Amino acid sequence: MAFKLEMFSDFVCPFCYIGLATVRKLQPEFGFELEPRAFQIHPEWPAEGLPLAQHPRMMDPKARRLIWTHILELADAAGVTMKAPEVLANSRLALQAAEFARENGRGEAFDDLVYRAYFSDGLNIGLQGVLGDLAIDVGLDRAELDRALESQRYAARLERDSQLAHQRGVSGVPAFFLGEYSFTGAQSEEMMREIMRRHVTTTGAAK
Repeated sequence: MAFKLEMFSDFVCPFCYIGLATVRKLQPEFGFELEPRAFQIHPEWPAEGLPLAQHPRMMDPKARRLIWTHILELADAAGVTMKAPEVLANSRLALQAAEFARENGRGEAFDDLVYRAYFSDGLNIGLQGVLGDLAIDVGLDRAELDRALESQRYAARLERDSQLAHQRGVSGVPAFFLGEYSFTGAQSEEMMREIMRRHVTTTGAAK
């Protein structure tokens, strides 16, 4: 029986983008089902976004460059092309739009486009218009997405995932849950493969 891997993530987290890429590389090998869950890490950022330069607690530029040097090394190892965003986007609408995409069979493609839009194209994924453009790109009905976002159709689902995350002690993302194993952060492909092998061995889960 194939197993499930739960992943709590947020589109504005670079380590989530890297972690998702790593997970996707391992899916053909293990045949697991990825169960994505939303966990917004910066709900306090304004809905319209915030230019990095205007952040009241902006990190020292030198320290930020060092951190992003490390992030880009991890991204390169995972096969992801990215750059540091200059706008801090509020991800609430994007996380809701992702739920809409999953319900309509385009979740994986939409997730990829949202991450790429934010970390490669420099787009503000907190804007409904941007999300509508991305929806069209993956074959979704833009008008229906607009109605879903304006009615807050998926707000309760995000709240449910957030409560579940807190119950499980999640304080950062990406956070993964696989049977008795739980781990946080963008793990290496080798580490994640080893954890999955152990899970398969102890549970008898199979591709």
